[in-house]
Amino acid sequence: MLAIVELVETASTMCIVGRMTGISRKGCYVNTPSTLPVNTLLKVIVSRDDGTFVTNGKVIYVHERIGMGIVFVDSTEDQLEILNAWLADAAGTEEL
Repeated sequence: MLAIVELVETASTMCIVGRMTGISRKGCYVNTPSTLPVNTLLKVIVSRDDGTFVTNGKVIYVHERIGMGIVFVDSTEDQLEILNAWLADAAGTEEL
């Protein structure tokens, strides 16, 4: 699933925009040359043509100047419903 991700560092107003190349119910991988340190807390905003998924997240690993792995933290039930619909849609598309 291709989507644009906006990462806003919780401790400041720093914002990074990247391209999401992998997503699951637990987290995502964001391709971006601007990485943040491991354990940085973030607000994660994933946008695609049919909506937006917003949750808290934390950087769990970094590939310098390539991207980083983000784990979702404390996602609300309504946001998880959006994510689950996207994952179901992506699974259905990949089977074709």
